[in-house]
Amino acid sequence: MQNPKSKIITRFPPSPTGYFHIGSARTALFNYLFAAHAGGKMHLRFEDTDKERNKKEFEQDILDGLTWLGIPYDAKAITKQSERTDVYRTCIQTLLKNGHAYEAEATTDNPDRKVIRFKNPNVRITFTDLIRGEVSFDTTDLKDFVIAKSVDDPLYHLAVVVDDHEMGVTHVIRGEDHISNTPRQILILEALGYSRPIYAHIPLILAPDRSKLSKRHGAVSVNEYRLQGFLPEAFVNYLALLGWNPGTEQEIFSFEELIKAFTIERVHKHGAVFDAEKLLWINHQHLRVLTDAEYSRRFEEFGGAKLDGLPVALVKERARTFAEAVELIKNMEFQFMSADISYDASLLVKGAKTDAETAKKHLLAVSGILKELSAEDFSAEKVKDAIFPYATKEGRGSVLWPLRVALSGREKSPDPFIIASLIGKERTLQRIENAVGFL
Repeated sequence: MQNPKSKIITRFPPSPTGYFHIGSARTALFNYLFAAHAGGKMHLRFEDTDKERNKKEFEQDILDGLTWLGIPYDAKAITKQSERTDVYRTCIQTLLKNGHAYEAEATTDNPDRKVIRFKNPNVRITFTDLIRGEVSFDTTDLKDFVIAKSVDDPLYHLAVVVDDHEMGVTHVIRGEDHISNTPRQILILEALGYSRPIYAHIPLILAPDRSKLSKRHGAVSVNEYRLQGFLPEAFVNYLALLGWNPGTEQEIFSFEELIKAFTIERVHKHGAVFDAEKLLWINHQHLRVLTDAEYSRRFEEFGGAKLDGLPVALVKERARTFAEAVELIKNMEFQFMSADISYDASLLVKGAKTDAETAKKHLLAVSGILKELSAEDFSAEKVKDAIFPYATKEGRGSVLWPLRVALSGREKSPDPFIIASLIGKERTLQRIENAVGFL
């Protein structure tokens, strides 16, 4: 076992056989946070020996996803298993020479095809998992397992052991579905005379019904969330909380705060349920603290229109993602900022469930109340405080519905107090007067 005081080195070893999955993203994040917390480093390695399923577009998608999330990697130091055949060949030959492996028929149906099997010593393997504690396996059940199709064609268990050793990996942090792989890999590394890394198996990400998360439950690739207008820092924040608890009430973290707070001991043993609403909430919190200038810049980068003339603070408040902001603008929910507002007399009373005369009475009363406020002190809070006693007395819906329509001209819009504060006293009173003329 590695000296816990030595420099911590982890690895993220994706297979480029599909798009960058959120489960893989979380594995990469946990490996990076664990290493960075201790001043160590994380290696990026592509396990790309599956020639039929590997695609360059999947590899690039993984790299793009890591970049978007802000998880650092050294592009010049990326290891690819497809380029390490000579190394694996040497190790296979060593195992054959010292009697830890042998050539055997692939199947009884195909005696001409040979594979390389590891000679199982049939012992009990016990290791300490940083998350699950002591784990023990009777390797007898594994029999003599295949480690290579030939000396030039290694399989996963052999390649991963050799790679971890040569990269100096001290901690193997991966999904709990790899627990059953661990005894095979320990047998191989001990046969090669390698030191054991320290293992930590993190819980799987589950769907709300506690089944394995899949496409039928919604988006599962990192890029899909980027296209939906999520902030990378918010997505990282949420991924970190999937199976990890900081031990405090804090839920909103910067990347730097996550590095400082992350410890593997606070990772849960049980599956982490993916909660789309919680992700939206966390993203909204990150959006709201952006400056108006930064929000506008990143919104334009996302592909949204320029926010010139639009109430950025209100867009931030109402939209949980940039995609939602695009839809709000597309649906003209901020049209009230323009100079011209048209009215539909029926809409002025529709939601109030009252008649035109009553709506007119309420609008005139509100106008009289607002005239008493100064133009310099026409904040949303002051407008609300002034109107609310009357609205409470007469019925909030009967008063506030026609007021909101009078100020926005639309069925759906922000509340009237916010609109009034944004357009100012003069335009507020003018719009109320115009609306009264339609009743």
